[in-house]
Formats: sequence, C-alpha cells, structure tokens
Amino acid sequence: MSEQQNFDVVVIGGGPGGYVAAIRAAQLGLKVACVDAGLGKDDKPALGGTCLRVGCIPSKALLDSSRQFHNLLHGFADHGISAEKPKMDVGVMVGRKDKIVSQFTGGITMLFKANKVTPFYGFGTLHKDNVVKVKQHDGSEVELKAANVIIATGSDSIELPFAKFDGDRIVDNVGGLDFDKVPKRLGVIGAGVIGLELGSVWNRLGAEVTILEALPSFLAAADADISKVAAREFKKQGLDIKLGAKVSKAEVKKDGVHLTYDDAKGEQSLVVDKLLVAVGRRAATAKLLGEGVAVKLNDRGQVEVDEHCHTGVDGVWAIGDCVRGPMLAHKASEEGVAVAELIAGLPGHVNLDTVPWAIYTEPEIAWVGKTEAQCKEEDIPVKTGSFPFAANGRAVAMNEPAGLVKVIAHAETDRVLGVHLCGPNVSELVHSGVITMEFQGAADDLARICFAHPALSEVVHEAALAVDKRAIHKAN
Repeated sequence: MSEQQNFDVVVIGGGPGGYVAAIRAAQLGLKVACVDAGLGKDDKPALGGTCLRVGCIPSKALLDSSRQFHNLLHGFADHGISAEKPKMDVGVMVGRKDKIVSQFTGGITMLFKANKVTPFYGFGTLHKDNVVKVKQHDGSEVELKAANVIIATGSDSIELPFAKFDGDRIVDNVGGLDFDKVPKRLGVIGAGVIGLELGSVWNRLGAEVTILEALPSFLAAADADISKVAAREFKKQGLDIKLGAKVSKAEVKKDGVHLTYDDAKGEQSLVVDKLLVAVGRRAATAKLLGEGVAVKLNDRGQVEVDEHCHTGVDGVWAIGDCVRGPMLAHKASEEGVAVAELIAGLPGHVNLDTVPWAIYTEPEIAWVGKTEAQCKEEDIPVKTGSFPFAANGRAVAMNEPAGLVKVIAHAETDRVLGVHLCGPNVSELVHSGVITMEFQGAADDLARICFAHPALSEVVHEAALAVDKRAIHKAN
C-alpha cells in the first residue's frame, strides 16, 4: 500500500450526491478526494453513479427516442404529417443513449479537474479515524485520511430470490436499457418509476408489455386522482398492468421466461421473452464499513443520520440513496451541497417535504408534498382544486390533452400542502408547487400570479383558482 494521503474531505461515491458534494466542497476551498468504483460499458472508470450511467439520463434518452417513433406512427397524422413504413434501428437508438452518457460522465471528469478534486477509481471502505482504504481497479490499494468523510454510495437493484439477474433473459434497469432488439413479449415485475418508464420505452417500439404489481392499487405514492388518470392513459397505450399480482416463480426455458403469479382469481401463468425486475432498490452499503467503525446501519442497510446528514461519528456524514428519504438524484445532490457547506462552517439545509417526484412516462406524472389521503390520515383539514389539460389551449394545440393538475391547500390557512400533476411536461410544471411550498405560499398566492398565455403552466394557475371555486375556464 502506498503512503497515506491527506485531504480535508473524502467522498465515497461519485454519483449525483457524491460528485456534487465534492465539487461544492472544493469550491469552498477544501482539499477534496472522491472515490468511485463505477465502470462504463467500455469497462473504464465512469463518474456519475447509477443515475448518469444506467439510470436517469440513459432512460430519458430512450424515452425520447421511443416517443418520437411512437408519435410518427400514431400522432403525426393528426398534424397532417405522414411517413411511409417507418422503422426503428434499436442499435442506433442505444448508441445515441451511450453517447449521451459518455458525454456527461466525461463532463464530470472535466469538472473535477476544473475544481481540483482528486478522483480515485475503486472500492472505498471506511475505517476508524476517518481513514478510507481504496482498492483500485488495477488491484493496488491507497489509503486516504480526512477530517471529514461523506458516504454517498447510492443504491443497488433489489434481486428476487426466484428471479436472479442473468443479464440476458432476466434483467434489472441496466439490462433493460440495452436490449439489442425489441422483445416481442416483455414482462415487468413492479409498476414503479423504473417499471413504468422502461415498460413505456419498449411498448412504444412494439413490445407486448405486461406489468405485474403486487400492490392492489396503482401508484400508491401518488395522489389517487392522479394515479387514476395515469392508469387510464397507460391502458389506452396498451400497457397491461395487473394489480395484486404476486409473482412466485420465474423459470428460464427455451421458449421464454415462464412466470407464475397469484392474483384475486388464483394462480396464473405468463410467458415472456424478457423479464425486467423493478421491485425497488436498497442502500449500497455492503462491505462499506471496516472493523470498529461506529457508524450505524438500520435494518434496511441504510446509514443512520440526523437531520443534517451527520452519522453521530465525528467528521462522518452520509447522503443520498444510502440514507433515509426518497431515493432521488436531486435529493442526493441537495444533501451533498448542504453537507459540504456545513463542513465549511456555513448553514446547510434540505427540506425533504418539498422534494419533487417525477415519472417521465407519457403523460408525465409529478408531485410535491402531501396527497389528499395523507392529509386525511393526519387529520389535516384541506380544500382542493383541479383543472384538466383538455381545457388548456396549449395542450390541445400540442395534441396532448390528457391529464390534470390538483392543488391541495390547508382549509383554514390556505397554505399549499401539495401539488399533483399528470400531463405534458409536468416534470417542469411541478416546480411552481415546489417554490410556492418552499416560501410557505398559499393557493391564493398562486391564483393571483399572472401566467403567460397560451402556456401549459396555466393549468397550475387554474387549479389554484379552483381551490376557492373561482377557476375561469371550467365550471366550479
């Protein structure tokens, strides 16, 4: 092992939490190292974590490509646009995705150089006295010591014991991004974000997609009015979503993957060509802690932290998917900034109540804050207003009239408690709700702001107006 190297901050993990924390700490004048074990498709080190390499960014690239193809087949005729015998070259589509990933992983490397962050490529283990030992990809080891260590190791796909990933017939999100052709029959276990997004990609390209969801309700985390609209639109698109379907067996045979599941009607069977397992993710903390390290893990493998992401061990922090809170890239990034600033003696804070969620299907789904059901469970008196995209001029002109926006406000104070959306570009529109809630705004504040016309964001405005039954472009 080489001589110990000293830093002010060592970050373990180069994903959207880790690399952002490293850059921000370096901006604040600290000497920073970032340890990351991620490899790209070329087996070379690639910063960016799951999000950039095999998650958020590549999935959006495929969603956009498949959306263009689907519109060419089914939507452009309404605009007077026609094309004869269009076809999709899956290899070119996947290659475009890979190029985008390479562009951004390389971009982080350049940012590290610009900010004087020192990268170490390999697996990092935290030992006592804030020492991080790194087993590099070439087999050599280095030892780093820092006043502060930030754990940002992210998460891994959950593997089902009866459906082990083989990288070919049974895959996780990594394999689901890299099919070399459109499967005739695609099975998906789990109707969450990954299952819906990747299911949508291959469904648009012609696959028969069946999604098996163990829960009895669709998108239980979303507001009921939003999930109802989304389910209706997905059914129109041909996504076969089976609820209350608990899979118990997956056997790979010559003619496909044979699935056995139970639903309200009893035992059922299904044969698919490819199976995507998307039942969630777990904190990637295996073999992270050396002997005698006092950092604690909970029963889910998450690092235990306080409201400031501190572990209780002097100088050791943890952020992102490996701690409590939503497993979202932007949440990890904000925690990374907050911790870097706390280390530098500045105030740092993340409000988990205003972290937005987004699902990039078509229509898109997004929300921030509480659902109406959550408010009811907590005995919070509420009033609500909603407005459909079908009554919005811009949405209709775009030929995307499906969906609605719902605003939930406290019945007595009018403070906005949640904004829930399903429709075109709502991953952008949700931030009207985020900003309003961050500034503790009321529904009336949103209602009294002048929105551009024609614009999709007018639906947010009208929903806020509808809270007090004064929407203009629908009956109250």
